[in-house]
Amino acid sequence: MNQTPNIAHAFLDVAQSTTGRRWVGPSVEDDRLAEAMAQDTALPLPVCRTLVRRGITAQDAASFLAPTLRDLMPDPRSLRDMEPAAARIVAAANSGQKIAIFADYDVDGGTSAALLIDWLRGFGVTPTLYVPDRIDEGYGPNDDAMSTLARDHDLIICVDCGTLSHGPIEAAKGADVVVLDHHLGGETLPPALAVVNPNRQDEAGDLAHLCAAGVVFLVLVEANRQLRDAGSKTPDLMSLLDLVALGTVADVAPLIGVNRAFVRQGLTVMARRQRVGLVTLADVARMDTAPSSYHLGFLLGPRINAGGRIGKADLGARLLATIDPRQAQSMAERLDELNTERREIENQVREMAIEQAEQRGTDRPLVWAAGEGWHPGVVGIVAARLKEASNRPAIVIGLDGDIGKGSGRSVFGIDLGAAIQRCAAEGLLIKGGGHKMAAGLTVARDKVDAAMDRLSELLAKQGANDIGPADLRVDGLLMPGAATVDLINIMEQAGPFGAGAPAPRFVFPDCAINFTKVVGANHLKVTFGDGISARIDAICFGAMDGPIGPMLRDHGGARFHLAGRLEINTWQGRQSPQLRLEDAAPAT
Repeated sequence: MNQTPNIAHAFLDVAQSTTGRRWVGPSVEDDRLAEAMAQDTALPLPVCRTLVRRGITAQDAASFLAPTLRDLMPDPRSLRDMEPAAARIVAAANSGQKIAIFADYDVDGGTSAALLIDWLRGFGVTPTLYVPDRIDEGYGPNDDAMSTLARDHDLIICVDCGTLSHGPIEAAKGADVVVLDHHLGGETLPPALAVVNPNRQDEAGDLAHLCAAGVVFLVLVEANRQLRDAGSKTPDLMSLLDLVALGTVADVAPLIGVNRAFVRQGLTVMARRQRVGLVTLADVARMDTAPSSYHLGFLLGPRINAGGRIGKADLGARLLATIDPRQAQSMAERLDELNTERREIENQVREMAIEQAEQRGTDRPLVWAAGEGWHPGVVGIVAARLKEASNRPAIVIGLDGDIGKGSGRSVFGIDLGAAIQRCAAEGLLIKGGGHKMAAGLTVARDKVDAAMDRLSELLAKQGANDIGPADLRVDGLLMPGAATVDLINIMEQAGPFGAGAPAPRFVFPDCAINFTKVVGANHLKVTFGDGISARIDAICFGAMDGPIGPMLRDHGGARFHLAGRLEINTWQGRQSPQLRLEDAAPAT
Protein backbone atom coordinates (compact mmCIF):
# COMPACT_ATOMS: atom_id res chain seq x y z
CA MET A 1 0.00 0.00 0.00
CA ASN A 2 1.59 3.24 -1.10
CA GLN A 3 1.57 5.83 1.67
CA THR A 4 3.59 8.54 -0.03
CA PRO A 5 2.21 11.87 1.20
CA ASN A 6 -0.31 13.39 -1.17
CA ILE A 7 0.08 16.80 -2.70
CA ALA A 8 -2.60 18.46 -0.57
CA HIS A 9 -1.67 21.90 0.69
CA ALA A 10 0.07 21.91 4.07
CA PHE A 11 -2.13 23.13 6.91
CA LEU A 12 -1.18 26.71 7.89
CA ASP A 13 1.62 26.31 5.31
CA VAL A 14 3.55 24.09 7.75
CA ALA A 15 5.35 21.87 5.26
CA GLN A 16 8.04 21.00 7.80
CA SER A 17 7.36 21.50 11.50
CA THR A 18 9.91 21.63 14.29
CA THR A 19 9.84 17.81 14.39
CA GLY A 20 10.15 17.59 10.60
CA ARG A 21 6.52 16.74 9.84
CA ARG A 22 4.06 18.22 7.40
CA TRP A 23 0.75 19.25 8.90
CA VAL A 24 -2.31 17.95 7.07
CA GLY A 25 -5.73 19.33 7.89
CA PRO A 26 -9.27 18.24 7.04
CA SER A 27 -10.35 18.25 3.42
CA VAL A 28 -12.72 20.85 2.02
CA GLU A 29 -15.43 18.19 1.95
CA ASP A 30 -14.84 17.26 5.61
CA ASP A 31 -15.02 20.93 6.56
CA ARG A 32 -18.34 21.25 4.75
CA LEU A 33 -19.75 18.13 6.41
CA ALA A 34 -18.61 19.26 9.87
CA GLU A 35 -20.22 22.68 9.49
CA ALA A 36 -23.46 21.12 8.28
CA MET A 37 -23.44 18.68 11.20
CA ALA A 38 -22.90 21.52 13.66
CA GLN A 39 -25.98 23.27 12.25
CA ASP A 40 -28.11 20.12 12.30
CA THR A 41 -27.12 18.84 15.75
CA ALA A 42 -26.11 22.00 17.69
CA LEU A 43 -22.90 20.18 18.65
CA PRO A 44 -19.69 22.26 18.88
CA LEU A 45 -17.84 22.44 15.58
CA PRO A 46 -14.65 20.81 17.01
CA VAL A 47 -16.75 17.80 18.07
CA CYS A 48 -18.33 17.63 14.61
CA ARG A 49 -14.88 17.64 13.00
CA THR A 50 -13.96 14.63 15.13
CA LEU A 51 -17.15 12.77 14.20
CA VAL A 52 -16.76 13.48 10.48
CA ARG A 53 -13.22 12.12 10.53
CA ARG A 54 -14.62 8.91 12.04
CA GLY A 55 -17.14 8.66 9.19
CA ILE A 56 -20.14 9.50 11.38
CA THR A 57 -23.13 11.27 9.82
CA ALA A 58 -25.32 13.86 11.48
CA GLN A 59 -28.10 11.28 11.71
CA ASP A 60 -25.86 8.83 13.60
CA ALA A 61 -24.10 11.38 15.81
CA ALA A 62 -26.34 10.99 18.86
CA SER A 63 -26.10 7.19 18.96
CA PHE A 64 -22.36 7.29 18.33
CA LEU A 65 -21.81 9.63 21.26
CA ALA A 66 -23.76 7.28 23.53
CA PRO A 67 -22.69 3.76 22.47
CA THR A 68 -24.23 0.78 24.22
CA LEU A 69 -22.86 -2.72 24.47
CA ARG A 70 -26.30 -4.08 23.62
CA ASP A 71 -26.30 -2.30 20.23
CA LEU A 72 -22.72 -3.15 19.29
CA MET A 73 -22.44 -6.67 20.74
CA PRO A 74 -22.01 -9.32 18.02
CA ASP A 75 -23.57 -12.75 18.25
CA PRO A 76 -20.81 -14.94 19.76
CA ARG A 77 -22.00 -17.83 17.59
CA SER A 78 -20.86 -15.94 14.51
CA LEU A 79 -17.38 -17.26 15.38
CA ARG A 80 -16.48 -20.81 14.46
CA ASP A 81 -16.14 -23.39 17.26
CA MET A 82 -17.86 -21.03 19.69
CA GLU A 83 -20.61 -23.39 20.83
CA PRO A 84 -18.42 -26.46 21.50
CA ALA A 85 -15.80 -24.30 23.24
CA ALA A 86 -18.34 -22.74 25.59
CA ALA A 87 -20.09 -26.08 26.15
CA ARG A 88 -16.84 -27.75 27.19
CA ILE A 89 -15.99 -24.96 29.63
CA VAL A 90 -19.52 -25.09 31.11
CA ALA A 91 -19.32 -28.87 31.50
CA ALA A 92 -15.98 -28.64 33.27
CA ALA A 93 -17.23 -25.89 35.58
CA ASN A 94 -20.47 -27.69 36.44
CA SER A 95 -18.78 -31.00 37.21
CA GLY A 96 -15.80 -29.58 39.10
CA GLN A 97 -13.26 -30.94 36.65
CA LYS A 98 -9.64 -29.89 36.89
CA ILE A 99 -8.99 -26.96 34.56
CA ALA A 100 -5.68 -25.39 33.54
CA ILE A 101 -5.33 -22.00 31.86
CA PHE A 102 -2.27 -21.58 29.65
CA ALA A 103 -1.88 -17.83 29.12
CA ASP A 104 0.49 -15.58 27.23
CA TYR A 105 2.72 -13.40 29.40
CA ASP A 106 1.47 -10.01 28.22
CA VAL A 107 -1.48 -7.90 29.39
CA ASP A 108 -3.89 -9.46 26.90
CA GLY A 109 -2.97 -12.92 28.13
CA GLY A 110 -3.17 -11.82 31.77
CA THR A 111 -6.58 -10.20 31.41
CA SER A 112 -7.87 -13.20 29.45
CA ALA A 113 -6.73 -15.56 32.19
CA ALA A 114 -8.20 -13.36 34.92
CA LEU A 115 -11.55 -13.27 33.09
CA LEU A 116 -11.76 -17.07 33.17
CA ILE A 117 -10.53 -17.33 36.75
CA ASP A 118 -13.09 -14.78 37.92
CA TRP A 119 -15.92 -16.49 36.02
CA LEU A 120 -14.96 -19.98 37.25
CA ARG A 121 -14.84 -18.69 40.83
CA GLY A 122 -18.63 -18.46 40.65
CA PHE A 123 -18.72 -22.27 40.36
CA GLY A 124 -16.29 -22.84 43.21
CA VAL A 125 -13.62 -23.87 40.71
CA THR A 126 -10.02 -22.70 41.10
CA PRO A 127 -8.11 -23.38 37.87
CA THR A 128 -4.38 -23.85 37.57
CA LEU A 129 -2.71 -20.81 35.95
CA TYR A 130 0.33 -21.48 33.77
CA VAL A 131 2.22 -18.64 32.13
CA PRO A 132 5.42 -19.60 30.27
CA ASP A 133 8.69 -17.86 31.03
CA ARG A 134 9.55 -15.48 28.21
CA ILE A 135 13.25 -16.39 28.18
CA ASP A 136 13.25 -20.09 29.08
CA GLU A 137 10.11 -21.16 27.21
CA GLY A 138 9.24 -18.37 24.81
CA TYR A 139 5.82 -17.52 23.43
CA GLY A 140 2.96 -19.98 23.42
CA PRO A 141 2.44 -23.60 24.47
CA ASN A 142 5.39 -25.99 24.49
CA ASP A 143 5.49 -29.78 24.54
CA ASP A 144 6.79 -30.22 28.09
CA ALA A 145 4.35 -27.80 29.71
CA MET A 146 1.32 -29.11 27.84
CA SER A 147 2.08 -32.79 28.47
CA THR A 148 2.66 -32.06 32.17
CA LEU A 149 -0.59 -30.10 32.49
CA ALA A 150 -2.49 -32.84 30.65
CA ARG A 151 -1.48 -35.44 33.25
CA ASP A 152 -3.25 -33.57 36.04
CA HIS A 153 -6.09 -31.74 34.28
CA ASP A 154 -9.20 -32.61 32.31
CA LEU A 155 -9.31 -29.37 30.31
CA ILE A 156 -6.60 -26.96 29.19
CA ILE A 157 -7.70 -23.53 27.94
CA CYS A 158 -5.06 -21.67 25.92
CA VAL A 159 -5.67 -17.92 25.90
CA ASP A 160 -3.93 -15.38 23.65
CA CYS A 161 -1.88 -18.23 22.17
CA GLY A 162 -2.21 -21.71 20.72
CA THR A 163 -3.48 -21.16 17.18
CA LEU A 164 -0.17 -22.26 15.67
CA SER A 165 0.78 -24.75 18.42
CA HIS A 166 0.17 -28.02 16.59
CA GLY A 167 2.89 -30.06 18.32
CA PRO A 168 2.32 -28.88 21.90
CA ILE A 169 -1.43 -29.42 21.67
CA GLU A 170 -0.83 -32.89 20.25
CA ALA A 171 1.40 -33.49 23.30
CA ALA A 172 -1.49 -32.79 25.70
CA LYS A 173 -2.52 -36.45 25.79
CA GLY A 174 -5.55 -37.24 27.92
CA ALA A 175 -6.88 -33.69 28.24
CA ASP A 176 -9.20 -31.65 26.06
CA VAL A 177 -7.70 -28.41 24.74
CA VAL A 178 -9.67 -25.28 23.87
CA VAL A 179 -7.89 -22.38 22.19
CA LEU A 180 -9.19 -18.81 22.63
CA ASP A 181 -6.92 -16.58 20.58
CA HIS A 182 -6.75 -13.73 18.08
CA HIS A 183 -3.37 -14.20 16.40
CA LEU A 184 -3.18 -14.90 12.69
CA GLY A 185 -3.99 -18.53 11.93
CA GLY A 186 -2.20 -20.84 9.54
CA GLU A 187 -3.58 -23.01 6.75
CA THR A 188 -4.33 -25.81 9.22
CA LEU A 189 -5.55 -25.71 12.80
CA PRO A 190 -4.00 -27.57 15.74
CA PRO A 191 -5.70 -30.75 17.03
CA ALA A 192 -7.74 -28.95 19.70
CA LEU A 193 -11.34 -29.61 20.66
CA ALA A 194 -12.13 -26.04 19.60
CA VAL A 195 -10.23 -23.03 18.25
CA VAL A 196 -12.14 -19.76 18.70
CA ASN A 197 -10.22 -17.10 16.83
CA PRO A 198 -11.61 -14.30 14.63
CA ASN A 199 -8.33 -14.41 12.68
CA ARG A 200 -8.61 -18.02 11.60
CA GLN A 201 -8.22 -18.23 7.86
CA ASP A 202 -11.74 -19.60 7.50
CA GLU A 203 -13.32 -16.68 9.37
CA ALA A 204 -14.99 -13.78 7.58
CA GLY A 205 -12.83 -11.25 9.43
CA ASP A 206 -15.72 -9.12 10.74
CA LEU A 207 -14.35 -9.45 14.28
CA ALA A 208 -10.66 -9.43 13.41
CA HIS A 209 -10.18 -6.34 15.59
CA LEU A 210 -10.85 -8.27 18.81
CA CYS A 211 -8.00 -8.95 21.20
CA ALA A 212 -7.89 -12.23 23.14
CA ALA A 213 -9.70 -10.72 26.13
CA GLY A 214 -12.54 -9.73 23.80
CA VAL A 215 -12.68 -13.27 22.42
CA VAL A 216 -12.75 -14.76 25.92
CA PHE A 217 -15.56 -12.39 26.91
CA LEU A 218 -17.64 -13.53 23.92
CA VAL A 219 -17.03 -17.15 24.93
CA LEU A 220 -18.30 -16.34 28.43
CA VAL A 221 -21.36 -14.64 26.94
CA GLU A 222 -22.09 -17.85 25.04
CA ALA A 223 -21.37 -19.93 28.15
CA ASN A 224 -23.87 -17.88 30.13
CA ARG A 225 -26.43 -18.30 27.36
CA GLN A 226 -26.03 -22.07 27.50
CA LEU A 227 -26.36 -22.00 31.29
CA ARG A 228 -29.54 -19.93 31.12
CA ASP A 229 -30.99 -22.27 28.50
CA ALA A 230 -30.39 -25.10 30.98
CA GLY A 231 -32.14 -23.18 33.76
CA SER A 232 -28.96 -22.44 35.70
CA LYS A 233 -27.81 -19.24 37.36
CA THR A 234 -25.07 -17.30 35.57
CA PRO A 235 -22.09 -15.28 36.80
CA ASP A 236 -22.19 -11.50 36.30
CA LEU A 237 -20.35 -10.56 33.10
CA MET A 238 -20.70 -6.77 33.17
CA SER A 239 -18.37 -6.59 36.17
CA LEU A 240 -15.66 -8.23 34.04
CA LEU A 241 -15.54 -5.47 31.45
CA ASP A 242 -12.74 -3.62 33.27
CA LEU A 243 -10.48 -6.54 32.35
CA VAL A 244 -11.69 -6.57 28.74
CA ALA A 245 -11.05 -2.83 28.46
CA LEU A 246 -7.54 -3.17 29.86
CA GLY A 247 -6.64 -6.01 27.52
CA THR A 248 -8.09 -4.21 24.50
CA VAL A 249 -6.19 -0.96 25.07
CA ALA A 250 -2.93 -2.55 26.21
CA ASP A 251 -2.86 -4.86 23.17
CA VAL A 252 -3.39 -1.80 20.92
CA ALA A 253 -6.54 -3.30 19.42
CA PRO A 254 -8.40 -0.75 17.28
CA LEU A 255 -11.14 1.02 19.22
CA ILE A 256 -13.86 0.39 16.67
CA GLY A 257 -17.09 -1.58 16.76
CA VAL A 258 -17.66 -3.56 19.93
CA ASN A 259 -14.14 -2.75 21.15
CA ARG A 260 -15.25 0.83 21.63
CA ALA A 261 -18.17 -0.29 23.78
CA PHE A 262 -15.95 -2.70 25.72
CA VAL A 263 -13.56 0.08 26.65
CA ARG A 264 -16.24 2.69 27.28
CA GLN A 265 -18.19 0.44 29.65
CA GLY A 266 -15.02 -1.08 31.10
CA LEU A 267 -13.75 2.33 32.19
CA THR A 268 -17.05 2.91 33.98
CA VAL A 269 -16.68 -0.42 35.79
CA MET A 270 -13.07 0.35 36.69
CA ALA A 271 -14.04 3.72 38.14
CA ARG A 272 -16.11 1.85 40.79
CA ARG A 273 -12.83 0.50 42.23
CA GLN A 274 -14.18 -2.97 42.93
CA ARG A 275 -11.32 -5.12 41.57
CA VAL A 276 -8.74 -5.20 44.33
CA GLY A 277 -5.78 -5.89 42.03
CA LEU A 278 -6.49 -2.98 39.72
CA VAL A 279 -7.31 -0.63 42.60
CA THR A 280 -4.03 -1.43 44.31
CA LEU A 281 -2.01 -1.10 41.11
CA ALA A 282 -3.68 2.23 40.29
CA ASP A 283 -2.78 3.53 43.74
CA VAL A 284 0.81 2.31 43.43
CA ALA A 285 1.02 4.03 40.03
CA ARG A 286 -0.27 7.25 41.67
CA MET A 287 -3.30 7.38 39.39
CA ASP A 288 -5.41 10.07 41.05
CA THR A 289 -8.08 10.76 38.41
CA ALA A 290 -10.90 8.78 36.83
CA PRO A 291 -9.50 6.04 34.58
CA SER A 292 -9.11 6.71 30.87
CA SER A 293 -7.72 4.78 27.94
CA TYR A 294 -4.46 6.69 28.49
CA HIS A 295 -4.16 5.23 31.99
CA LEU A 296 -4.79 1.72 30.69
CA GLY A 297 -2.18 2.01 27.97
CA PHE A 298 0.55 3.97 29.72
CA LEU A 299 0.20 3.48 33.48
CA LEU A 300 -1.46 0.15 34.24
CA GLY A 301 -0.58 -1.86 31.14
CA PRO A 302 3.22 -1.41 31.32
CA ARG A 303 3.25 -2.40 34.99
CA ILE A 304 1.25 -5.56 34.40
CA ASN A 305 3.50 -6.36 31.45
CA ALA A 306 6.64 -5.90 33.55
CA GLY A 307 6.26 -9.30 35.21
CA GLY A 308 6.24 -11.08 31.86
CA ARG A 309 9.07 -8.95 30.50
CA ILE A 310 11.73 -9.15 33.20
CA GLY A 311 10.18 -10.79 36.27
CA LYS A 312 7.88 -13.65 37.22
CA ALA A 313 5.71 -14.31 34.19
CA ASP A 314 2.40 -14.95 35.95
CA LEU A 315 2.59 -11.99 38.33
CA GLY A 316 0.33 -9.69 36.30
CA ALA A 317 -2.38 -12.29 35.76
CA ARG A 318 -2.36 -13.28 39.43
CA LEU A 319 -2.69 -9.64 40.49
CA LEU A 320 -5.70 -9.16 38.22
CA ALA A 321 -7.39 -12.31 39.52
CA THR A 322 -6.68 -12.04 43.25
CA ILE A 323 -9.32 -11.12 45.82
CA ASP A 324 -6.80 -10.86 48.68
CA PRO A 325 -5.85 -7.20 49.45
CA ARG A 326 -2.55 -8.15 51.10
CA GLN A 327 -1.48 -10.26 48.14
CA ALA A 328 -2.56 -7.48 45.79
CA GLN A 329 -0.46 -4.90 47.62
CA SER A 330 2.64 -7.08 47.53
CA MET A 331 2.25 -7.96 43.86
CA ALA A 332 1.45 -4.40 42.78
CA GLU A 333 4.52 -3.03 44.54
CA ARG A 334 6.69 -5.70 42.94
CA LEU A 335 5.29 -4.96 39.47
CA ASP A 336 5.98 -1.26 39.99
CA GLU A 337 9.60 -2.05 40.88
CA LEU A 338 9.94 -4.33 37.85
CA ASN A 339 8.54 -1.61 35.61
CA THR A 340 11.26 0.78 36.79
CA GLU A 341 13.90 -1.87 36.08
CA ARG A 342 12.33 -2.48 32.68
CA ARG A 343 12.61 1.19 31.75
CA GLU A 344 16.31 1.22 32.62
CA ILE A 345 16.98 -1.88 30.52
CA GLU A 346 14.89 -0.49 27.69
CA ASN A 347 16.84 2.78 27.62
CA GLN A 348 20.14 0.93 27.27
CA VAL A 349 18.92 -1.30 24.45
CA ARG A 350 17.13 1.56 22.69
CA GLU A 351 20.27 3.67 22.41
CA MET A 352 22.25 0.80 20.87
CA ALA A 353 19.42 -0.23 18.55
CA ILE A 354 18.85 3.29 17.24
CA GLU A 355 22.56 3.75 16.53
CA GLN A 356 22.75 0.43 14.68
CA ALA A 357 19.54 1.05 12.71
CA GLU A 358 20.70 4.51 11.63
CA GLN A 359 24.00 3.06 10.40
CA ARG A 360 22.10 0.46 8.40
CA GLY A 361 19.61 3.05 7.12
CA THR A 362 16.11 3.97 8.28
CA ASP A 363 14.71 4.55 4.78
CA ARG A 364 14.48 0.85 3.90
CA PRO A 365 11.32 -1.28 3.83
CA LEU A 366 12.35 -2.76 7.18
CA VAL A 367 14.27 -1.03 9.96
CA TRP A 368 16.00 -3.55 12.18
CA ALA A 369 18.71 -4.07 14.77
CA ALA A 370 20.16 -7.08 16.59
CA GLY A 371 22.45 -7.17 19.58
CA GLU A 372 24.18 -9.55 21.95
CA GLY A 373 22.28 -10.13 25.16
CA TRP A 374 19.51 -7.65 24.46
CA HIS A 375 16.76 -8.59 26.88
CA PRO A 376 13.85 -10.36 25.14
CA GLY A 377 11.46 -8.53 27.43
CA VAL A 378 12.19 -5.11 25.94
CA VAL A 379 12.88 -5.78 22.26
CA GLY A 380 9.21 -5.24 21.39
CA ILE A 381 9.11 -1.87 23.09
CA VAL A 382 12.34 -0.81 21.37
CA ALA A 383 10.94 -2.00 18.02
CA ALA A 384 7.97 0.29 18.62
CA ARG A 385 10.32 3.21 19.23
CA LEU A 386 12.19 2.49 15.97
CA LYS A 387 8.89 2.25 14.12
CA GLU A 388 7.73 5.60 15.51
CA ALA A 389 11.02 7.31 14.66
CA SER A 390 11.23 5.97 11.09
CA ASN A 391 7.58 5.41 10.13
CA ARG A 392 8.66 2.01 8.81
CA PRO A 393 8.10 -1.56 10.05
CA ALA A 394 10.79 -2.36 12.63
CA ILE A 395 12.25 -5.49 14.22
CA VAL A 396 14.64 -5.74 17.16
CA ILE A 397 16.39 -9.02 17.98
CA GLY A 398 18.23 -10.12 21.11
CA LEU A 399 20.98 -12.66 20.40
CA ASP A 400 21.88 -15.41 22.86
CA GLY A 401 24.11 -18.26 21.79
CA ASP A 402 23.03 -19.63 18.42
CA ILE A 403 19.54 -18.14 18.65
CA GLY A 404 17.98 -14.73 18.28
CA LYS A 405 14.55 -13.82 19.67
CA GLY A 406 12.93 -10.75 18.20
CA SER A 407 9.82 -8.68 18.13
CA GLY A 408 8.43 -6.42 15.44
CA ARG A 409 6.00 -3.55 15.09
CA SER A 410 4.41 -2.35 11.88
CA VAL A 411 2.75 0.73 10.41
CA PHE A 412 -0.75 1.04 9.02
CA GLY A 413 -1.23 -0.83 5.75
CA ILE A 414 1.74 -3.19 6.14
CA ASP A 415 1.01 -6.73 7.40
CA LEU A 416 4.13 -7.69 9.33
CA GLY A 417 2.63 -10.85 10.82
CA ALA A 418 1.90 -12.37 7.42
CA ALA A 419 5.43 -11.58 6.18
CA ILE A 420 6.98 -13.22 9.24
CA GLN A 421 4.80 -16.29 8.83
CA ARG A 422 5.93 -16.52 5.20
CA CYS A 423 9.59 -16.41 6.26
CA ALA A 424 8.96 -19.12 8.84
CA ALA A 425 7.29 -21.29 6.19
CA GLU A 426 10.31 -20.78 3.93
CA GLY A 427 12.67 -21.98 6.68
CA LEU A 428 14.44 -18.68 7.28
CA LEU A 429 12.94 -18.41 10.76
CA ILE A 430 12.74 -21.13 13.39
CA LYS A 431 9.26 -19.87 14.20
CA GLY A 432 7.27 -16.69 13.98
CA GLY A 433 3.79 -15.27 13.99
CA GLY A 434 1.52 -12.55 15.24
CA HIS A 435 -0.84 -10.13 13.58
CA LYS A 436 -0.65 -7.19 11.18
CA MET A 437 0.77 -4.63 13.57
CA ALA A 438 2.89 -6.77 15.91
CA ALA A 439 4.69 -10.08 15.65
CA GLY A 440 7.44 -12.16 17.20
CA LEU A 441 10.11 -14.44 15.79
CA THR A 442 12.91 -16.84 16.64
CA VAL A 443 15.83 -17.06 14.23
CA ALA A 444 19.16 -18.85 14.03
CA ARG A 445 22.08 -16.46 14.51
CA ASP A 446 23.61 -17.40 11.17
CA LYS A 447 20.34 -16.65 9.34
CA VAL A 448 19.58 -13.23 10.80
CA ASP A 449 20.85 -11.24 7.82
CA ALA A 450 19.19 -13.52 5.27
CA ALA A 451 15.90 -13.51 7.15
CA MET A 452 15.85 -9.72 7.47
CA ASP A 453 16.70 -9.33 3.78
CA ARG A 454 13.82 -11.61 2.83
CA LEU A 455 11.43 -9.80 5.16
CA SER A 456 12.48 -6.53 3.55
CA GLU A 457 11.62 -7.96 0.14
CA LEU A 458 8.20 -9.11 1.30
CA LEU A 459 7.42 -5.80 3.00
CA ALA A 460 8.61 -3.84 -0.04
CA LYS A 461 6.04 -5.73 -2.13
CA GLN A 462 3.38 -4.43 0.27
CA GLY A 463 4.57 -0.86 -0.30
CA ALA A 464 6.83 -0.35 2.72
CA ASN A 465 9.53 1.12 0.50
CA ASP A 466 7.22 3.91 -0.61
CA ILE A 467 6.22 5.21 2.80
CA GLY A 468 7.12 8.85 3.31
CA PRO A 469 7.71 10.75 6.54
CA ALA A 470 4.73 10.62 8.85
CA ASP A 471 2.37 13.53 8.38
CA LEU A 472 0.79 15.13 11.42
CA ARG A 473 -2.94 15.03 10.87
CA VAL A 474 -4.88 17.83 12.56
CA ASP A 475 -8.62 18.38 12.89
CA GLY A 476 -8.62 22.14 12.58
CA LEU A 477 -7.91 25.41 14.38
CA LEU A 478 -8.90 26.27 17.92
CA MET A 479 -8.32 29.48 19.85
CA PRO A 480 -7.20 29.34 23.51
CA GLY A 481 -10.42 30.92 24.73
CA ALA A 482 -12.50 28.17 23.08
CA ALA A 483 -10.64 25.34 24.83
CA THR A 484 -12.95 24.84 27.81
CA VAL A 485 -13.58 21.96 30.18
CA ASP A 486 -17.14 21.72 28.82
CA LEU A 487 -15.86 21.34 25.25
CA ILE A 488 -13.40 18.63 26.28
CA ASN A 489 -16.13 16.74 28.15
CA ILE A 490 -18.35 16.73 25.06
CA MET A 491 -15.42 15.72 22.88
CA GLU A 492 -14.66 12.78 25.19
CA GLN A 493 -18.06 11.34 24.31
CA ALA A 494 -16.64 10.61 20.86
CA GLY A 495 -14.07 8.38 22.54
CA PRO A 496 -12.54 6.37 23.93
CA PHE A 497 -9.52 7.28 21.86
CA GLY A 498 -6.60 5.06 20.98
CA ALA A 499 -5.50 2.69 18.22
CA GLY A 500 -7.73 3.03 15.19
CA ALA A 501 -9.54 5.96 16.80
CA PRO A 502 -7.02 8.74 17.42
CA ALA A 503 -7.94 11.58 19.74
CA PRO A 504 -8.72 14.85 17.95
CA ARG A 505 -5.71 17.08 17.43
CA PHE A 506 -6.02 20.83 17.09
CA VAL A 507 -3.69 23.67 16.19
CA PHE A 508 -3.61 26.84 18.28
CA PRO A 509 -2.36 29.41 15.76
CA ASP A 510 -0.05 32.39 16.20
CA CYS A 511 0.37 32.05 19.96
CA ALA A 512 2.64 33.88 22.38
CA ILE A 513 4.64 31.91 24.95
CA ASN A 514 3.94 33.36 28.39
CA PHE A 515 5.76 30.87 30.62
CA THR A 516 7.97 27.78 30.38
CA LYS A 517 9.42 25.44 32.97
CA VAL A 518 11.40 22.22 32.62
CA VAL A 519 9.88 19.52 34.84
CA GLY A 520 11.35 16.15 35.61
CA ALA A 521 14.32 15.16 33.51
CA ASN A 522 13.13 16.28 30.10
CA HIS A 523 9.51 17.50 30.07
CA LEU A 524 8.38 21.08 29.47
CA LYS A 525 5.43 22.93 30.95
CA VAL A 526 4.21 25.86 28.89
CA THR A 527 1.60 28.58 29.26
CA PHE A 528 0.59 30.21 26.00
CA GLY A 529 -2.10 32.55 24.79
CA ASP A 530 -3.48 34.63 21.98
CA GLY A 531 -1.61 37.71 23.17
CA ILE A 532 -4.80 39.43 24.32
CA SER A 533 -6.43 37.70 27.28
CA ALA A 534 -6.99 33.97 26.89
CA ARG A 535 -4.28 31.61 28.09
CA ILE A 536 -3.98 27.84 28.37
CA ASP A 537 -1.45 25.48 29.96
CA ALA A 538 0.37 22.76 28.04
CA ILE A 539 2.69 19.88 28.79
CA CYS A 540 5.15 18.43 26.28
CA PHE A 541 6.62 15.12 27.40
CA GLY A 542 10.23 14.48 26.41
CA ALA A 543 10.42 17.99 24.93
CA MET A 544 14.00 18.62 26.04
CA ASP A 545 15.23 15.49 24.26
CA GLY A 546 14.18 16.98 20.92
CA PRO A 547 13.96 20.33 19.19
CA ILE A 548 10.62 21.52 20.63
CA GLY A 549 11.78 22.06 24.20
CA PRO A 550 14.80 24.29 23.54
CA MET A 551 12.90 26.26 20.88
CA LEU A 552 9.97 27.11 23.14
CA ARG A 553 12.09 27.68 26.24
CA ASP A 554 14.34 30.13 24.38
CA HIS A 555 11.51 31.67 22.37
CA GLY A 556 12.77 35.26 22.56
CA GLY A 557 9.26 36.64 22.14
CA ALA A 558 8.56 34.74 18.91
CA ARG A 559 5.09 33.38 18.20
CA PHE A 560 4.24 29.80 17.31
CA HIS A 561 1.59 27.48 15.95
CA LEU A 562 1.10 24.76 18.59
CA ALA A 563 -0.45 21.36 17.83
CA GLY A 564 -1.70 18.76 20.29
CA ARG A 565 -4.57 17.01 22.01
CA LEU A 566 -6.76 18.56 24.67
CA GLU A 567 -7.27 16.99 28.07
CA ILE A 568 -8.59 17.97 31.49
CA ASN A 569 -6.03 18.63 34.19
CA THR A 570 -7.26 18.08 37.74
CA TRP A 571 -5.34 19.74 40.56
CA GLN A 572 -6.60 20.03 44.14
CA GLY A 573 -10.16 19.43 43.00
CA ARG A 574 -10.03 22.09 40.30
CA GLN A 575 -10.37 21.20 36.63
CA SER A 576 -8.79 23.16 33.81
CA PRO A 577 -8.09 22.55 30.11
CA GLN A 578 -4.59 21.46 29.19
CA LEU A 579 -2.89 20.82 25.86
CA ARG A 580 -0.75 17.72 25.49
CA LEU A 581 1.67 19.42 23.10
CA GLU A 582 2.95 17.24 20.26
CA ASP A 583 4.41 19.60 17.67
CA ALA A 584 5.15 23.24 16.97
CA ALA A 585 6.11 25.54 14.12
CA PRO A 586 7.16 29.19 14.03
CA ALA A 587 4.30 31.50 13.07
CA THR A 588 5.60 33.47 10.12
